[in-house]
Amino acid sequence: MAATEASAIFPLLLLLHLLSSGLAAAGQEDCPPFSCGQLRDVKYPFRRKDDPAICGDTSYQLSCDANRSTFRIGSADYFVTQISNISSDEFSIRLVDPNLAGGSCGLPAQPLSRTNLSTVGFYCSLVWASFMSCSETIQNDTRYQLVSCLSRKDTFVYVIVAPFAEELVYLHPWCEYLSMIPVAHDAFVIPPSSAIDAFSILQKGFDCYIPARPPHWKSTIIRQCLKKATRKFSDLITSKRLVSIISSVIRSAHHFSACVDDNFHNTFISRFIIPIALLIQILELLIVLLIVGRFVIAPITLCVFLAHKLWVSRASVDTVEKFLRAQQTLTPTRYAYTDIVAITRHFRQKLGQGGFGSVFKGELAGGLLVAVKLLGNSKCNGDEFISEVATIGRIHHVNVVRLVGYCAEGSKRALVYEYMPNGSLDRYIFSSNPTPARTFTSEKLIDIAMGVARGIHYLHRGCDMQILHFDIKPHNILLDRNFTPKISDFGLAKLYPKGNSLVSVSAARGTVGYIAPELISRSFGIISHKSDVYSFGMLLMEMAGRRRNVNPRAENSSQVYYPSWIYDKLARQQEIQLDDASEIEELEKKLAVVGLWCIQIKPSERPTMAKVMEMLEADVSSLPMPPKPFFSSVDSTSETKTCLTSSSAELSIISE
Repeated sequence: MAATEASAIFPLLLLLHLLSSGLAAAGQEDCPPFSCGQLRDVKYPFRRKDDPAICGDTSYQLSCDANRSTFRIGSADYFVTQISNISSDEFSIRLVDPNLAGGSCGLPAQPLSRTNLSTVGFYCSLVWASFMSCSETIQNDTRYQLVSCLSRKDTFVYVIVAPFAEELVYLHPWCEYLSMIPVAHDAFVIPPSSAIDAFSILQKGFDCYIPARPPHWKSTIIRQCLKKATRKFSDLITSKRLVSIISSVIRSAHHFSACVDDNFHNTFISRFIIPIALLIQILELLIVLLIVGRFVIAPITLCVFLAHKLWVSRASVDTVEKFLRAQQTLTPTRYAYTDIVAITRHFRQKLGQGGFGSVFKGELAGGLLVAVKLLGNSKCNGDEFISEVATIGRIHHVNVVRLVGYCAEGSKRALVYEYMPNGSLDRYIFSSNPTPARTFTSEKLIDIAMGVARGIHYLHRGCDMQILHFDIKPHNILLDRNFTPKISDFGLAKLYPKGNSLVSVSAARGTVGYIAPELISRSFGIISHKSDVYSFGMLLMEMAGRRRNVNPRAENSSQVYYPSWIYDKLARQQEIQLDDASEIEELEKKLAVVGLWCIQIKPSERPTMAKVMEMLEADVSSLPMPPKPFFSSVDSTSETKTCLTSSSAELSIISE
């Protein structure tokens, strides 16, 4: 009896399927053609922004105004000049780049390729225009057409109009790719003989093709899926038992949902049908259970209760998963070179030039400002690139600059850092201009010194591996918008196990004036984390005097080397036990005393960074005078650097 009633009700339930499924299909068929700008009788699959959700395909949405219509690809809006139904299976759409419309001279609004066009369902013509930037002129290659309006004194921009397979085959060694855009097939009859001819071709736009389907294809597919589901139910039901009926209903409804999803591939119809099918599936189950008998209500109630408990426990798990995903976003992201071009807007704003290439200002999709260091020295950037990514990529500390991402695509290598609007510390403590020099009070300098000390201590003790920087100096201390110091430039950094007391001599590289003695000769001691303490001490001395440690232009010869001069002053003050605060400020004295402890010749006599932080927080009167270090008379004014050290000039210009 129960099986008979359930079998009689199932056609009614399938009718509900048909009604709910047919709503979307009928709505689509009732959508009339529309006008958009100068285009007339535009129909499926195109739609406007304000059209009902069931009209057209959201992938082909047009923006319309009184005079023209536009279509967005990536980050640019392209003018739509023509839409044609070239066959029953295919549409043609002609697009014009806004930067090239009307014969304007410029680069395309964004680089296009077969990959990013395929994401919107387009496939375009086989002829493409490629823009190249060359450091030398090209004399004997007629394919290269000089674009005078984009060329500069030492940079020459060329355009090549050729079939897609050939666009980079003839790229000269002194040229690099800038951008690319398709060309209309009917415009490319004869290859252009000049850049003017090339731009006259480009202003005609380019043609792309998209597949079309019959107007009633959606309702046809839904009817077919319903027939298959009904047939599936008839095949599955093998007895009049309750379990067989329930199983057959569930499996046939699931078969219908899977059929719809396979044909619509996550379109609006699929997203509309599947929830309706699931809802009806639940209703079917409830109706069958109610017809069979009321004794099943109690088990259903129990199931609902258990489902609620499962949902609560799953919600707590989802919270943890969201947190873990948020933590993963802190790891560096690998970008393609085309992403780097987009982030820097074709390298529009150059912040500076260094020994390894150039630094450009950029902006990520979320509005985050970044500094992109584009490596260009093939002799050194391999080691520096590996060291930067391997070292700074695993560090997350408020006083260490964050590596947002990197690019490694063939010979193209770039590092993407968080943007530091206030530049490097040396800009303020060495400035001859009194305005930036007065930006920092002595108390602020102490705060900056403490921040740098915390960052170095974290590198030495806060990570799984001990990280030795080997190039601590004002140039490599960057300041964010709140003047919080951040250690940068890990091109010389090395990773060692914690507690490792012996470091390879091959790591002995750095900047003259800050490099520890043991990095030059092992007779002074072993290389260890105390080498960074020495460099930090030289940094503190320059912060105390707000001048370079070596100044040949000093008024007195005794003041040429600041550490020696300040030590004599402090020692003389201590001998006669006078409060000479009028000559040496208390906070300058604290920085100088701590710095003198850090630059002791023997590494064993230098304090650890933990002890340095205690000394910086202590009262200056409680700090004992250190032994006098051995001060060399060697002229240190020429800061000769090794190949990798020259890269430190680049991070210091992550500023406006």
